Parts: sequence; structure tokens; C-alpha cells
Amino acid sequence: MRAEILDGKSTAAKARSRIAEEVAQWVAGGGAIPTLAAVLVGDDPASQVYVRNKEKACQKAGMQSRLIRQPDSTTTEQLLDLLAQLNLAPEVHGILVQLPLPKQIDTQSVLDAVDPIKDVDAFAPENVGLLVQGRPRYLPCTPHGIVHLLAEYRIETLGKHVVIVGRSDIVGKPLANMLVQRDAGLGKSFANATVTVCHSQSENLASITRSADILVAAVGRPKLVTADMVKLGSVVIDVGINRVEDQIVGDVDFDSVCEVAAAITPVPGGIGPLTIAMLLRNTLNAAKLQAIQQP
Repeated sequence: MRAEILDGKSTAAKARSRIAEEVAQWVAGGGAIPTLAAVLVGDDPASQVYVRNKEKACQKAGMQSRLIRQPDSTTTEQLLDLLAQLNLAPEVHGILVQLPLPKQIDTQSVLDAVDPIKDVDAFAPENVGLLVQGRPRYLPCTPHGIVHLLAEYRIETLGKHVVIVGRSDIVGKPLANMLVQRDAGLGKSFANATVTVCHSQSENLASITRSADILVAAVGRPKLVTADMVKLGSVVIDVGINRVEDQIVGDVDFDSVCEVAAAITPVPGGIGPLTIAMLLRNTLNAAKLQAIQQP
């Protein structure tokens, strides 16, 4: 029997609908319209698509978005100056710097420069530290999307072995930090996991992934995870988005793994839409937090 498809697109649509209702209530009660400023440096085609999708999602949710384009020749200092202005702009509640940045820019310095209360990607060191301590200001968007999807399908992580392939600051490490908590924001049943993080230096990768009740592939290598690396009846979450010739494929060999797994996310239509939905959630939360802190 082939794996159940975990539909991230429909799950994200439900989440965005709930967020739109909350935004309408917030604004009707006198709250400022939540506003996201997206900074796009250069002309990377994929980044432009991502930013446009985020703009459209903001508009549908009743939020405002500001796209700030900067040329490919932008320096680190120029970008830091721009972020300093956005940090001080009271009408901007969330700041998103679209990655990747051009090679001449110090990416870490740029991410560190975003005011933590406007850091709706949850990349700032302060927000990462709060997540590790189990008291997050904002949940990182892609990991939050993964846990939200698991909760939607009632796939519990409590006591389960979750193996994450990939140790990025965007997915692997923050997801591990969420799942080892007593509560990752969606109840105890969707936290309290035993987590193993694999990476390029991990030995005997297949033997580790075959031990997973829930396997998350987030390494950026097309079709890396094959059926022989997956335990029968496990859940497979594919975070990868890779362009191979004229196709978008994930980090999982979808067709073969479908014959082994109990449930799997597709690419596209899996985790990507949920990442954007969770970004909207963080932007609304940011607007509320900043309203409380106003003198």
C-alpha cells in the first residue's frame, strides 16, 4: 500500500484562513495592520519567486508587505544601514532578508542586525537562544510548518525517534531544538521526541535513517533518501527543493519511498506552503508584541 500524502498546500490554506480572521479581529480592535518588510538583494530568480509568494500571502491575509529591492552590488555596510532604518520604523513589524545574499555580503552580520522583536524568521541569536531554552518569542518558520503539518495529521512525536538529515540553521538545528522540548507550541504530543541529527560527516547514514519513526530530509541534495534508507511504516518529511533540469524535486526519491513509508510529503506542495503560513503567524505575533511595548 502506497504512503498517505501529507498535503501541505491544503493545510497551509487552513492556517492562512485562521490567520486572516485573527488579523481582521486585531485591526477591527484598533491594532495596526501587521506589516512585513522583505529585503531582496540582487536578481536571483528563485528568491524573486519566493518573495512574490510571500507578498501575495500577506495581501490575502489582510497584512501589508513592503518589498525593498537592492542591487546585486550592495555592500554589507549599505545593507546594515537599511536594516537600521527598518528597525526604527514603527510601521514595520517584521523584517525578512531573503537568502541567499550575494557573496560579498557578510550574511551572519546582516541577520544579526535585525531587531529580535522584528526577526520573524527567528534567525537572530537572541531568538535562537530563547528557542533552545524552551521559551521562544517566535518559532522558526519551516520547522514550525513541519510540526504544524504533523499535528494536522495527528502524527505524534512524543517518544518517537526523529532523524533529521541536515544541520542547517534554517531547518535542521531549530527543528531539533523544537522537538526535544516538553512542548513545542502545539502540545506535548508534538514535542518530546528523541532526536538524531545527521550531516555530511555522519557515518553509516542509511543505518541511522532506517531507525527513524519520522525521517526529515533537509539537506539540499536531490533524491538523496531512497527506499532502502527508510524504515517500513515510517513518516517521511521532505523539505528539499531542488531544480533538476526542468523539474522541482525534493531530497527524497518520492516514487520509491512511497512504497515503504506510511506517510510522506510531496515536493512541491508539502512543507513550502506551510513555511509561508508560519511567516504570517510570526508577523501577526510581532505586531501584537510591539503594540504592547509601545510607550
